[in-house]
Amino acid sequence: MTSPSDNEDLPLKPQVIPVPVKKPKTHLDASLVKSGDFEAERHFYPRVLNAAIHPLVSSFFSLGNQRILARYIHLNPQVNQTVLESLLSYKPKYFQWAGSDLFNVTTASGQRQMIIVETNSCPSGQKSMPLLSDVGDEHGGYGIVIDSTFREMLSKADPSLGDLAVVYDKNIMEASGYAACLADNTGERVWMAEYYLTDPDPPVKWVDGVMHIRDEQKQWHPIRACFRYVTQKPWNRFPINPKTIVLNSIVSCLAGGRNKMMASRAYDFFNSELTGTGLAVRMPETIRNVTKSEIPLWVDSMGGHAVIKVPYSNAGQGVYTITNKQELQEFMAKDHHYDKFIVQSLVGNASWSSITRAGTFYHVGTIPNKKHHTFVSDLRMMICATEEGLRPVACYARRARKPLCVNLADNPQVTSWEMLGTNLSVKMDDEWTTEAQRLLLMDRKDFNQLGLGIDDLIDAYIQTILSVIAIDKMCERLMKDAPLNAEKDDKYPWYNRKVFDFELFEALNPDPALLDEIIH
Repeated sequence: MTSPSDNEDLPLKPQVIPVPVKKPKTHLDASLVKSGDFEAERHFYPRVLNAAIHPLVSSFFSLGNQRILARYIHLNPQVNQTVLESLLSYKPKYFQWAGSDLFNVTTASGQRQMIIVETNSCPSGQKSMPLLSDVGDEHGGYGIVIDSTFREMLSKADPSLGDLAVVYDKNIMEASGYAACLADNTGERVWMAEYYLTDPDPPVKWVDGVMHIRDEQKQWHPIRACFRYVTQKPWNRFPINPKTIVLNSIVSCLAGGRNKMMASRAYDFFNSELTGTGLAVRMPETIRNVTKSEIPLWVDSMGGHAVIKVPYSNAGQGVYTITNKQELQEFMAKDHHYDKFIVQSLVGNASWSSITRAGTFYHVGTIPNKKHHTFVSDLRMMICATEEGLRPVACYARRARKPLCVNLADNPQVTSWEMLGTNLSVKMDDEWTTEAQRLLLMDRKDFNQLGLGIDDLIDAYIQTILSVIAIDKMCERLMKDAPLNAEKDDKYPWYNRKVFDFELFEALNPDPALLDEIIH
């Protein structure tokens, strides 16, 4: 009999699990979700239902912000305690629900730290998080986001203005979980609708800033508040300043939640604010607004190792790891929809990471298996806003397909993406699938493979908070005071108090292809 670690190098293809949303759909109608419809089997992976949370992870989630603050200051005496305490109690105005992907890295001198890879608006993660032992609620993290964040927003809107809805374009497992939890917690009916740009007759329309949902009887229903799980270029379907309350606001995606270009600017601005506090958003060195023709020059400046990203893609798409001339040539030969890219320093192994001004970082990786193989892994940390500030909701990890090579020449048939790419979404036979066997849960079996301690989780949480606040502050910069003659509506007191500053956005993110996609 073999142990789980013996199977880590086996071929992955036979275990691929299809994602429910496979192809663009059309002529869809919304379905109705009612109280009592929540069934854990439909909203969590099967292995999650049977998983026991790791005691260390459970301990982290039970700490609370004050104990986390005390521990972090104890280990980092250079940090300004007053500033960090205010950040932990920060109440975002726009970016209220987020998930950061982090790498556990080290330097040649052995200095370990968590760094931000990217921060996502409307993140996935609930279906991969075992229930916490001290939480008897079957809703798990779904209930935390709905109760702590969405219901707080709901209190602003008169129930007579319309129904509630969950609108999504992927991940029906989690979208339906939020819908069922929302129905349970409010006692109201909740409409659930798929919304695709490619649908010529979608079940969602906007009338004078108010979302309307079409049911199976072809009747339209006004929506007073929408839980948004539309993640693929949501700015081409949702207005920036609607009358319907939307979690998260579209500006949070444009300001960094689904826009890596603006996220990088947000981190730089916020790090300037944090100068002298001992705090900073830690991230790979990033070059913004790079045209395609400039890319080889920047890759060469980083020692021939770099990561090229399409700034507005997600689910692991539009990310290219470059470790040799062939990979660079393959990227340059492709046609790309957008005009600008970002180039980041590559975090690889000690002998083949990017050379940057801050030095060289390389992956700590997983604990070696019985074949002495170490895999790249990342950590997703999901947080949400509450009345008291920010709080952790869920976390999970993912590992790459192939183990890290000490030297790239050791195994030339393995691509750098196979060693470095951790995203679980893959495209097979023109359809999206998920390699769920590379998912590492926060349970007794998987968590030990990561080699993480509670202080690493605290560091990841603090970095996630900093990145979320940075993007929320960018949102505030982009939403300027509305003109005095702007249309107002007493039924929607929040409407048109602020308007999106397109001029500033274009100056910060000069990409005509993106600007053409945004609903004005």
